Amino acid sequence: MTDYKNLKLIASSSPHIRSNEDTRSIMLDVIIAMCPALVVSVYVFGWRALTLTLVSVLSCVFWEWGYRKVMKKNQMVGDLSAVVTGMLLAFVCPVTLPYWMIVIGAFFAIVVVKQLYGGIGCNFLNPALAGRAVLLASFATAMTTWAAPGSKAPIFGSTADVVTAATPLAIMKEGGAEAFGELASTYGVGNMFVGTIGGSLGEVSALALLLGGIYLLARKVISWQIPVAYIATVALLSLISAPAGIGAVDYMAYSVLSGGLMLGAIFMATDYATSPVTKPGQLIFGIGCGLITCFIRRFGSYPEGVCYSILIMNCTTWLLDKYIRPTIYGAPKKEKKEAAAK
Repeated sequence: MTDYKNLKLIASSSPHIRSNEDTRSIMLDVIIAMCPALVVSVYVFGWRALTLTLVSVLSCVFWEWGYRKVMKKNQMVGDLSAVVTGMLLAFVCPVTLPYWMIVIGAFFAIVVVKQLYGGIGCNFLNPALAGRAVLLASFATAMTTWAAPGSKAPIFGSTADVVTAATPLAIMKEGGAEAFGELASTYGVGNMFVGTIGGSLGEVSALALLLGGIYLLARKVISWQIPVAYIATVALLSLISAPAGIGAVDYMAYSVLSGGLMLGAIFMATDYATSPVTKPGQLIFGIGCGLITCFIRRFGSYPEGVCYSILIMNCTTWLLDKYIRPTIYGAPKKEKKEAAAK
């Protein structure tokens, strides 16, 4: 029989259900998931893709360590969140971007967007995308100069001699049906899927990004709602709004596989701190990202809309969390409605 007199009871605060997962393990999974895209970027653009990523990562880690040191706060560098931000920031920049510019982007992402709001989990914008938006506004030429696939950028020195080329999205937006036909003959759907195209570091290979997404889904780091809703919305709108003279299916395939859609849907829109917590809210969030992306691509002056669509929807997350709440288990219907209305 149980000796109840000698039984030791431990009183502790919630949560009482514990897991081996923590912030560090989740961030490590995200880093692993991004490695295939990093390998492809090195293959397409040369070793500068790796060094630019390293500079971005080290800058983010330094700014986070320095800010918390100055403010006399506990160091959080070990949770690897700054490493993830640094990789994502590099992934949304061209390989020819000067190193000192990405250091500035890292400062804004870590100090202004993340730390000034309280650190990890308290920011309302995705830090890497906010850093990219600032870099694009400040250094538009450098942020829109794309190296042609296969042109290896030098690790050090000037990148002025690197062969540049327009991205598929830029050609699709400005060129019309004739230019789209030339684009399709140069880069087939297979090229778009594998990654032999120009663009930012992390967006050139849809296959590598999908492999990373499958890994994150298998590890239950992310759920399917946001990526599927986001990509499906863009695919559907592209299918029904193809310009005259361009095949609807071809236009949809190029719209989905080019640009930062896969990168944004899998790795950025799913950020825990800046996306809704409920499944219905995540579906609405993904659909909203897709709608804004297509609107910017079609009617805006900028050919890509992923960055701004996610940042805009980040600002609606609090609203979605407020009005789309999970029902209380076992509560009467009246109480459920009252809880949802508060």
